[in-house]
Amino acid sequence: MVTRCGGKTLPPLLRYPSVDELGLRAAALVDRRPRDARLRRVGTSRAGLPLRLLSVGHGSRQVLVVAGPHANEPVGGATVLRLAERALADPRLCDGADVTWNLLLCLDPDGSRRNEGWLSGPYTLGHHFRNFFRPGFMEQPEWLPDGAAGAALPETRALLALQDELRPFFQCSLHGVDVGGGFVELTRDLPGMAPRLAQIATRFDIPLELAPYDTLYWPTLGPAVYRIPPPRRGDLAAAITEAAVESTWFHPHPYGTVTAVVEAPMWGVAAVQDPSAPADTEDALRAVTRTLRRDTVLLQELLARIRPCLGTAGDVDRLLAPVDDYVLVCPGIADSWDPDTGPGTDADGAARPLPPLATSGLTALRISARRIALRTAGLLHQLVTATGQDPYGATADLDRLIDAWCADYHDGHGARWIPVARQAEYQTRVVLAAFDLARHRGPVPGPAARPLGMPATRAEVPFE
Repeated sequence: MVTRCGGKTLPPLLRYPSVDELGLRAAALVDRRPRDARLRRVGTSRAGLPLRLLSVGHGSRQVLVVAGPHANEPVGGATVLRLAERALADPRLCDGADVTWNLLLCLDPDGSRRNEGWLSGPYTLGHHFRNFFRPGFMEQPEWLPDGAAGAALPETRALLALQDELRPFFQCSLHGVDVGGGFVELTRDLPGMAPRLAQIATRFDIPLELAPYDTLYWPTLGPAVYRIPPPRRGDLAAAITEAAVESTWFHPHPYGTVTAVVEAPMWGVAAVQDPSAPADTEDALRAVTRTLRRDTVLLQELLARIRPCLGTAGDVDRLLAPVDDYVLVCPGIADSWDPDTGPGTDADGAARPLPPLATSGLTALRISARRIALRTAGLLHQLVTATGQDPYGATADLDRLIDAWCADYHDGHGARWIPVARQAEYQTRVVLAAFDLARHRGPVPGPAARPLGMPATRAEVPFE
């Protein structure tokens, strides 16, 4: 659809939108339909960028959709614009359902700006990872490592306030998988989600992950649909690798909210949906863990060479934070997967063996191990490039590793690029399917509503 703003024609969105373009296109939509759409500022980022909420419809029941919670996952921006157009075009989604759609255009605009080096293409793995940015765990606005009351980031506080203001019956967090397949995570069951997801994925030729690394220990509600476990406190490594920590996904749970986390892949890998039994699971796991340990040692050596030349500028610190996170967790991940070192442990220290793994699960582990290494190498490459200091020749080594590891994704896993328009349409239809199931779901009993702006305590949350 062609959009006009201030007399200018905006072309159809075929690439990932930048933060500025998201605001421009949302404003154009409001100009076109001022009675049905509103745009307001609901917060400010750490760098002073506005957090904008696009609301469509006038219903009493609220839907909240959050785009851009992870800075390196830009598909959600394209998706919220599509959702706004659909809601304006189809009365059954707004007035007919007594619903208002509240679309947060980008939760982390600061981090998203740092990814704009690859957003417009070319869409190659090497270009992506050399320009990739994702902040360290403590700077990711959906996580609540100190609980809602201790939320430090202004982006997080803005989202929490919005959740308490709206009390949505349905909330959706839009995420992207760099390499792999699509899947959905839910805080409450939505019976019928799995077949709808399968139908949409088949129509758009999107592989579905039958055993994503994120959900390795989580309950399965159906193929590629997973139940997010109740949050619990854990150490940093557990939080980074499992995401089963306190988060904005569960914050509105006392209101009866159903939260859906919808993951859409950039590069698809067919084997993530292969249910066949592997020839030798233990040998395959040994190979994965050997590779991860070897790659970690290489990266640690490169980091030791690079760090003394970096200085202490703020930009350096932001790039180093995720590098240090990744290097921290890699040894523990390898130990937890290695059949010769015994099962891993949960945050309480209890033994937790790996679940049975089909080819899909082993593929997901291989992809995840390679992902950690590639992200680390890409960030190190940016650090060296940004400082212009490379007395030890690290750039050539990093280029060699990035090229080899991207080739492994492309040649070893058959990773294939999925056009942005198809990613966004797939994610849009999954959101609408989950919304349809959630709006026909009966009310969920919960505690008495707390005053607006008051955080939920752990004891208040009625986990099912």
